[in-house]
This record gives sequence, C-alpha cells and structure tokens, in this order.
Amino acid sequence: MVYDVVVIGGGIVGLATAMKLLEQQPALKVVVLEKESRIAQHQTGNNSGVIHSGVYYKPGSLKAKNCLEGYKMLLEFCKAENIPFEICGKIIVAVSENEIGQLQNIYARGVENGLTGIKLIDKEEIKAIEPHCAGVKGIFVPQTGIINYTEVSKRYFEKIIAAKGEIRLGEKVVDIQQQPSSIKVITATNEFETRLVVNCAGLYSDKIAALTNANINIKIIPFRGEYYVLKKTKEHLVKNLIYPVPDPAFPFLGVHFTRFIEGGVEAGPNAVLAYAREGYTKSKINLPELFETLTFSGFIKVAKKYWKTGAAEIYRSYSKAAFTTALQRLIPEVQKNDLMPGEAGVRASAIDAEGNMVDDFVIEQQQNIIHVLNSPSPAATASLSIGKHISEMAIKML
Repeated sequence: MVYDVVVIGGGIVGLATAMKLLEQQPALKVVVLEKESRIAQHQTGNNSGVIHSGVYYKPGSLKAKNCLEGYKMLLEFCKAENIPFEICGKIIVAVSENEIGQLQNIYARGVENGLTGIKLIDKEEIKAIEPHCAGVKGIFVPQTGIINYTEVSKRYFEKIIAAKGEIRLGEKVVDIQQQPSSIKVITATNEFETRLVVNCAGLYSDKIAALTNANINIKIIPFRGEYYVLKKTKEHLVKNLIYPVPDPAFPFLGVHFTRFIEGGVEAGPNAVLAYAREGYTKSKINLPELFETLTFSGFIKVAKKYWKTGAAEIYRSYSKAAFTTALQRLIPEVQKNDLMPGEAGVRASAIDAEGNMVDDFVIEQQQNIIHVLNSPSPAATASLSIGKHISEMAIKML
C-alpha cells in the first residue's frame, strides 16, 4: 500500500493534521494509522473538555501561538459543523495573599497574549460570578469554554473520509524502515510505503521516534489525573469553571472544578505517576514501562526535585478526605460525601535527560519524518492550528 503521507496516531492532533493536509493538497494520498479499534481513545477522549483561552502560556511560545490561533479556528469549525460548545468563562482564584503575585503574573501573560476582557476581580466580584467560591482575589477569563473533544475528533474523521483520506484502525506500528526513496511503516498486520511519516502517537510518540532516531533526548512519562464528579444535588455549587493559582514550578494546574457540556461537574485532577503509559487505574501496571520510567535519569532528577509535591499527590490519590480538603480551598461547602468517583486520564509528559519537564510543544523534523514529541494541554484546543502548522511543514518536505 503506497501513500504520500502516513500519520501515526488517531488522536485529535493526528486527525487534525490529516484533515489539514487534505484541505491544502486534495490530491495527496493520506492514511491515519490508529492502534485502537476507535479514534480518540486516550488523551483526547479522557480530558476535561475545556476550550482554553491561552492565558497561562509564555508569550511567543508554540503553546501560546497555537492556542490563540487554534481557539479561533476551533470555534469557527464548530459553528460551521454545528458541534455544541459554550463559551462560559472561568475564574482563577487566589485563596491566600501569598498567591496574589503569581495570579498577577498570569493576568499579565493573558494581556500580553492579546486576551481582551480578562480582568482582575476582588472577593465580592468572585462571589458574584461563583457564589460558593472562596478567594481573596481572582481573574475572570471570558474566553474559556466547554466542549466534547471526542465529538470534534469524530467530525475530523468524517472530513478525512469525505476528502478521500483513509483511517485504518487496529494498526499498531511496530517498525519504521527507511528505504532509498521512501519509508516503510510496518504494523502488526500490514506494511505501508510512504513518502512522509507524521508521528502523532501521543503517549508513545518517543517510542515511535526511537524507531528511526536513537538520539531522542526526551522520554514520555505518564501522569494519571484522577477525577471525582459532584453528585447531582451539589452541582449548584459550581456555575462554570473554577481554577486555583497553579504552582509555577509544577506543570499541572491543580485540582479545579469544570462543568461538562453534557451536564454535570467534574472535580480534579490530581497528578500521580501512572504505572503504565495507558494506566488509567491504580491496578494497571506494565512492569517493563514502569521499570523504564523509574530508571530514566531525567525522571530520577524530577522525582528528587518534586518529591514533596509528588508525595502529596500520591496521598491525595489514596485519600478521598485529602482530595476533598484540596477542593475545599476553592469551595468550602464541598464535603467528602458530595464526591463520586469519576474517570481518569493519562497525560503524556515529556521529560529530558537533564530532568526538565518540557513545557512547550515539541515538533521536530528528521529527514522525511515529522515527530510531534510533546503535545499536552492545550493541544486539543489548538489542534487545528497544530495540524495546519504540521501540514505546511509536510507539504514543504514533499
């Protein structure tokens, strides 16, 4: 089977890339290879469904640029395709005086990134937006919204098929072989010859990259985010979205409250090391993957640096009372018996050998392969912009 482009990974970034390739060059023969029996099974299908505004990201970074552009593209796409979404806004809340400095830094970033209408709010204004929320100061971000990214991915899928692209499910890539004038992508059941490969394999992006490049400097470390949901009688405590001030040294946003587009309110996530790359439960253990994580020099350095934060996250994972206490910083009325177990997701966090948690998107070119090595949040919001960027790179390479 001969193609112009093979995209590895049927998550939202891989699908957006294939769709944008076919929009720009309809004659291209494009196939998406997905190892699961359905698209969007992992990071895409297990996130909290937030349309991110771009308020947190370093101005000029790939995250900031792609989130801001992708946000507009996503809303236009959803309006044209009648995909439900809601721009409801969110508040980021400082619950103590010592968080106000970091809160003001986030506000300054939002302004520098061009967000209009965001404003610093005081205790009374917090209560006017979220009557049950505690806080001494906050930021109101009107651009933030909610959506179901699995539904968005399904529409990308339909667009690819309509444009004569292919999506092959159940095709786990096991090898990539460079030929004199092409590349052979070998799955567990088939072989695909192509002029160009785009690696959008998410939790396994480093593994796919290592098939052709032994010098990849980063490794994907899986962190599980566990959620609770508020029981129906307590959903009134949250109007829209409530976030804490994040720890600037730790690349996670902290436990927060998120309303679903379909209804209901989610509370979480924590961030604990997963014992498998697709370890959505505490009992899911992949010993070779866990051993690889625990012996990786970069992870050992990260663990030494953040062991106190990591220990607190693990404790909260096993203690509902501790999880409740963290949520009570934002909404004091929330009680332990108000929380029911929710779903969990696994975030692919890229860590380099020096022990740095890679914060920005990482997209690297290697001969006739493009590797998307790090695409954490806000990749779903930014998917159309990332897809456009990768497709433009690919077309130049072709």
